[in-house]
Amino acid sequence: MQRNVTEGSSQQADAEGTGQALHAPAAPRGVVARPLGQARRTAAWLRALARDNILFTWALAAGAVLRLFAELGYPGALWFAGDSYVYIGAALRPQPNLSKSTGYSFFLRLLLPFHSMTLVTVVQHLMGLAVAVMVYALLRHFRVSKLWSTVAALPVLLDGYVIEDEHLIMAEALFTFLLMITMLLMVWRRQVPWWAALIGGLLAGCAIDVRTEGAVVLVLFPLAMLIRGWRTLRGWLAAVLMTVGLLIPVGGYVAWFHERTGHYDVTLSMGFYLWGRVSSFANCAIIKPTGAEAAICPKEPLSQRTPPGNFIWHASEIHNSPPGVKPVRVFSPVTPANNKLLTDFAIRAVEAQPFGYVKAVVKDVLLSFGFPRINYPGAGTVFYYNFHLHYKTTGPGAYNTEPPNNPNHEWIPGGTAYQDWMNYGHQAPGRVIEVFAIPILIYQRLVFTYGPLFAVILAMGLGGLLALRRPLLPLRQFLRPRPFPLRWQVRGTPMLPWVTAVGLLVAPIAVADFDYRYLLPVLPFACVAAGLAFAPRRGARAPRQPSPAGDHVEATVPDTVA
Repeated sequence: MQRNVTEGSSQQADAEGTGQALHAPAAPRGVVARPLGQARRTAAWLRALARDNILFTWALAAGAVLRLFAELGYPGALWFAGDSYVYIGAALRPQPNLSKSTGYSFFLRLLLPFHSMTLVTVVQHLMGLAVAVMVYALLRHFRVSKLWSTVAALPVLLDGYVIEDEHLIMAEALFTFLLMITMLLMVWRRQVPWWAALIGGLLAGCAIDVRTEGAVVLVLFPLAMLIRGWRTLRGWLAAVLMTVGLLIPVGGYVAWFHERTGHYDVTLSMGFYLWGRVSSFANCAIIKPTGAEAAICPKEPLSQRTPPGNFIWHASEIHNSPPGVKPVRVFSPVTPANNKLLTDFAIRAVEAQPFGYVKAVVKDVLLSFGFPRINYPGAGTVFYYNFHLHYKTTGPGAYNTEPPNNPNHEWIPGGTAYQDWMNYGHQAPGRVIEVFAIPILIYQRLVFTYGPLFAVILAMGLGGLLALRRPLLPLRQFLRPRPFPLRWQVRGTPMLPWVTAVGLLVAPIAVADFDYRYLLPVLPFACVAAGLAFAPRRGARAPRQPSPAGDHVEATVPDTVA
């Protein structure tokens, strides 16, 4: 650069000395035009891509418009009582929390310099749209038709509860986005490159730091890599690198937690949630606990216990006694000793009543497929999963959803929930622009993935996992009385998305309770598995489609479909 300036000065001096006008040398041909030309080619490519996938383009546009209504109707962000306050506080004052992992707070801290809640929700909405794009791209990669690929992405794009969750200061949008990128890297090729396995592991490990309910993938993803490639050194390398990638972020968080608390863990709340899980069936007369475990065994009759997700916050056995109540009881469920005590009791309860535990888990899993939606685990929890016109309500059953400004209760030491909200976003919470809020509010109540539809999606994914070895007959021939042998063939590619969906569905219910919010990260993986049921088998020929030049090209389905 200095050399160019010097040469330019010399040329100017020469020109002045000779009396000749100085003409700037013309830029090399293409230097200026190249970026502009590249931009035009990119725009043309995007237009052609949109035209070629017109159904999905319209669906994507509809999803974007719905999210725009959420942004305009609810400036800033919405929140979930407790969790959102921890995340915001930990973003301002980074530290692990005893009750939940704060990996999501690092994402919030990245955006902290902008001091904008609106920016946070815009990024999360874009993540939601990106997840839908990945669902569609993955299915088209495996030669699923454009129609069925678009249909498979619709629940992710148009579900009103997904859109509302993306507008919350909550971890699900980021968690799902990271895991979907990992899924894309794992199944795009039959043989996963070493770099894809490592990057996928790192992203999945970060997802676990963001939301510990994803810990199931610590086993699931490396095992999937090993099953796919155990016969080759390359397959073993992919499995090992996936494991290493997973352990780096998780191990880093555990080390950070130890540095702050003196204990190697991610949280100290596992026993708390496990105790809640077994409270739905625990019978002290059958368990026969002794010592300290006897004191925490639920005493209320089973018929009077609320669902675990609600019961754990009010059960006197695992909390301090209310002020003025005698005898005074001091109990914190998230100390190392009490975490172990609660965990040991939960294990003892499951060992004493294994059928009660299985029944409770199965019953709660079935709530995923129910209709209509119910106030589970409680009306106060479900309230935060809906758009509202007011953040404060009055009368019987009133709720106040605004972050509290109680100086006696700081979720993260150093500021109240309201102070942290203002310090992060520089915008008071609770503003509603009704002209935009009313349409998205009504839309959410009507358009979402109904429980029976969710059951159909999972069932279709299972159908893709176990596909008929011969095509189905036309309806008229099928109805004729004739032998029809059912011979099943396991298909490898749909297995990982479907098992991931089931794992993400069952794991939080098995260790805590059912919650409608837990279904949202399950949905994209279930949709991928269902869409892959429409992928042609290995060796099948894709339909002939004219190329832009008028030629006809035949494509063979990748081996990974079967």
